[in-house]
Amino acid sequence: MSSEYELTDNYFPDLDSRWSELTSDESQPDPADAFVFKFHSVDEQLGPDQRWSTWLDVERGSRGPEPRPSWVVTEQAAIDTELGVLKTGKEADVFLVERAVEAIGDNPAKSSLLAAKRYRTEEHRSFHRSTSYVEGRRTRNSRDSRAMQKKTAHGRSVAAGHWAYAEWDALNRLWKAGVPVPYPVQIDGIELLMEFIDDGEGGAAPRLAQVRPSKELLGQYFEQLRGGMRELARAGLAHGDLSPYNVLAQGDRIVMIDLPQVVDIVGNPKGMDFLMRDCHNMATWFTNRGLEIDDQELFADLLTMVY
Repeated sequence: MSSEYELTDNYFPDLDSRWSELTSDESQPDPADAFVFKFHSVDEQLGPDQRWSTWLDVERGSRGPEPRPSWVVTEQAAIDTELGVLKTGKEADVFLVERAVEAIGDNPAKSSLLAAKRYRTEEHRSFHRSTSYVEGRRTRNSRDSRAMQKKTAHGRSVAAGHWAYAEWDALNRLWKAGVPVPYPVQIDGIELLMEFIDDGEGGAAPRLAQVRPSKELLGQYFEQLRGGMRELARAGLAHGDLSPYNVLAQGDRIVMIDLPQVVDIVGNPKGMDFLMRDCHNMATWFTNRGLEIDDQELFADLLTMVY
């Protein structure tokens, strides 16, 4: 072998000194520096109208559909604060709730307003008129089904949960289909948390029955309504109780609300009757406001989405 490839003691003259530098105590990192945890204390004293967020208390299937809006607060340290009553009714009461989390470390503070709809249990008073809505639906547990039929205390409790989950399921399906409904945030027993539809100034959006829109805006409202009803019909559903009192006017857009009684048009023997009633109620309101709408034409248009 040529001498130019032969190693000598002086071939790496700085090897020993370099090895000493690398293995010296000064060059070794402190193992403690590899695990640095920063803790931030959280005030656990809650007010009488507060509770810890229940987001992580419910199973994954009880949380809103993805992709979720950016305003949804999912942090475990969030606190729910009840701000007041939005609406009281025979079947449920709706409360305004703020879900907020303080700034922690590099994470900024975040909050959102929610509508908390809490269904009544023993105080529920709509069962005498609910039978026609639920035809075509099934309850898996036979004991629960019998209790609901007999209207026992247990049956009334089961029925309240039944209505809550019926609305939860409807909101999920319709949100995914692009129907203008509030985003369903989560459900926990008989409490349904959903997007709060505001008026842009901090208050609740008015019902359609309360507004006097311009002719141009009236036309926009109807096109949005018809689009929403068409998507419902495409899914084989009718709102079942659609009226100007179950539609909110948020600026230049409308939002359908109150959907626990959503009706299966085909599976329910009275499905077509409910659909026709929805058409009549809304056509009458728009006609009275100056936009001539024929309820029969609207009904026929929706049927093309069903069959």
